[in-house]
Amino acid sequence: MAHPSAAQSFRDRLERVIAQTGLNQAGFARHVGIDRSTLSQLLSAENDRLPRAETLAAIAKGCRISIDWLLGLSQREQIGAELVEAVLTIETQAHAPFNERFLRWHAEAAGRKLRTVPMSFPDFLKTDEVMQFEYAAALGLDTSPALAERRRLIIASIRDGGEMEACVSVQALELFARGQAQWEGFDTAGRRAQFNTMAALVDELYPTLRLNLYDLRQTYSAPFTIYGNSRAAVYLGPTYLVLNASEHIRMLTRRFEDIVRTATVQPHVSAAYLRDLGASLD
Repeated sequence: MAHPSAAQSFRDRLERVIAQTGLNQAGFARHVGIDRSTLSQLLSAENDRLPRAETLAAIAKGCRISIDWLLGLSQREQIGAELVEAVLTIETQAHAPFNERFLRWHAEAAGRKLRTVPMSFPDFLKTDEVMQFEYAAALGLDTSPALAERRRLIIASIRDGGEMEACVSVQALELFARGQAQWEGFDTAGRRAQFNTMAALVDELYPTLRLNLYDLRQTYSAPFTIYGNSRAAVYLGPTYLVLNASEHIRMLTRRFEDIVRTATVQPHVSAAYLRDLGASLD
């Protein structure tokens, strides 16, 4: 359930958007492609919940406005020109988790399978403490409400049946467990809490969330995410290489399936593997 002020902020901004279009509720619902009953519920003063991710994406895309602005997380209303799609685009400022683009792409792929090979392990499975440590330079202060709300949207979409599969290297998890590489200086208690949190979510969300653990000695992959059959994004540090052509998406899908075939820890036992890593820190 959303904080009452968050729901009210969303309702106020939605009413403002509808007024700007000059449409009545039925016309606006048709314009953005959502049910009229859904829109009525969102506008109800008694509603204390924020909408599903795909509903947010439909409104944002149909009206060329920012999802973050709708959620009250940003003062920037309009979607920038950098979000206009092409067959291949290079997009910058990809240095923070759950950014506007990731949330929008995730929501637009609702109903289709998402596949991801993250740099370490999926951001939506990370605790606030881990993200604050990992992305300290990019996030700054007072970011936990925004991170928590974006995480809630992604986890809720998986709970609602949105299928996601992830491939994570066992070496990335072992480095985190030992507090080495980029995790140097992150305390043991925080690492243990992360393993317990991630194991609980992987256990709860299986099989709509499937976590495959693979060995870097057998295969290697740059980080990338495939959003259904609509786009794929390859992570290049602070930049995304975004591919929208079907042949590129099929190529990366085949690469993802190759990684799945090399997995040394299968999805049905990955939660137990994570719990064991956490217990090893006691």
